[in-house]
Amino acid sequence: MPRKAMPKIDMKSLTKGQLRKLNALKKSVGDDIGEKAFAEWLATDTKVVKEPSDRNAGLIANAVEDLIGEHKLIIPNSGYLLKRGRGRVIVTRADEA
Repeated sequence: MPRKAMPKIDMKSLTKGQLRKLNALKKSVGDDIGEKAFAEWLATDTKVVKEPSDRNAGLIANAVEDLIGEHKLIIPNSGYLLKRGRGRVIVTRADEA
C-alpha cells in the first residue's frame, strides 16, 4: 500500500501557540508522526478570532455608513468626538478637543 503524501505545513503562517504545539508534538512522538498529527489537528481547528463588538458602536457605524455612501457626510481623518449632553448629543471635531 503506498504511503500518503505528508501535508506541507507553512511555518510562517502559524501563530506562536501553533508553533509551540507543533514542536511539542514533534518532541513527544517524533517528527513524522508529530507533523501528521498537527496537520490533522490544524484541519479540524475551527477557532475564528472575533473582535469584541460593542453594540452601540455598531449602531452608530451603521447609521453613519449610509450617509457616507450617499455623499451627505464627510468625516475628516482626525474624526469626531460624540458626547452625551442633557437630552442631546454633542459632536465636536477631534482636533479641537
